[in-house]
Amino acid sequence: MVENLEAVKDYCLHENMSVRELTEQMKAAWGFTAEKIAMGIDVLKRMTMDEHCVKFLSFPACIVATGTRGVLKEMVKRRLVDVVVTTCGTLDHDLARSWENYYRGSFDLDDAQLHKKGVNRLGNVLVPNRSYGIIIEKKMQQLLSALWEEGVREISSRELSWEIGKRLCSEDSILYWAAENKVPVYIPGITDGAVGYQLWLFSQDHRLKINVLKDEQELNDLIFESERTGALIIGGGISKHHVIWWNQFKGGLDYAIYITTAVEWDGSLSGAKVREAISWGKVKEAAKRVTIEGDATVILPLMVASIL
Repeated sequence: MVENLEAVKDYCLHENMSVRELTEQMKAAWGFTAEKIAMGIDVLKRMTMDEHCVKFLSFPACIVATGTRGVLKEMVKRRLVDVVVTTCGTLDHDLARSWENYYRGSFDLDDAQLHKKGVNRLGNVLVPNRSYGIIIEKKMQQLLSALWEEGVREISSRELSWEIGKRLCSEDSILYWAAENKVPVYIPGITDGAVGYQLWLFSQDHRLKINVLKDEQELNDLIFESERTGALIIGGGISKHHVIWWNQFKGGLDYAIYITTAVEWDGSLSGAKVREAISWGKVKEAAKRVTIEGDATVILPLMVASIL
């Protein structure tokens, strides 16, 4: 018989209940994913309150096409994070949505009909051509022309992100607040998106260079000058790997929160749990850590609202 067991308790819901009250009850209610969300909130609280910790936020572009963009923006605006590592699509969606709307759709729409109407489907979000490629080309070519006239011949992804934030984005955007608060945004896969395509297009007539190694040097300095590091990592791919890759050279992350919908059994990086990163030295053995399986568009707003 196992001793010192704790009983599972039911949720006690009431009118005017706060998000914090609800998430606090998750610890005792002990639902399957609820326990992990409660653990994730605890690690996130500890990480954001640690003044000697450099805090990384990593996420894929898809959630920037949803209302979750507002949660990410709030984290950067309130300086809950120190560094952002993401994909080129984040630049695309953040810029585009500063000027045009995306729309509610469905996973079950006829994609051939959407294509004929000039509407792109991102899950259950609808992105008309006028709200994406057309507006991005117009604004990026204006920006790049202005930078060229100002004498810019070489630029890093961090510098470009801040220029987009300062010159092209509204106060609703992630990049605006990143530029305002001097939170570096690194895009290791800068050519993989509409903004990246516009960089290539501009380079056909101008010898503009994108200096990704300058980004890497800055990341190196951030890591080695830190006392501790932590990361909230949403999804997988290049942005996730770039964060944990650099942190291995300082002995690994001290705090790690993964939110993922990917599976572990196919050996993918996106589905790999925190414990696998420990074997590589990318997360410390004694790190405060949790892997939460689930949709970040549901989980992230709960977690961030709970700690505000």
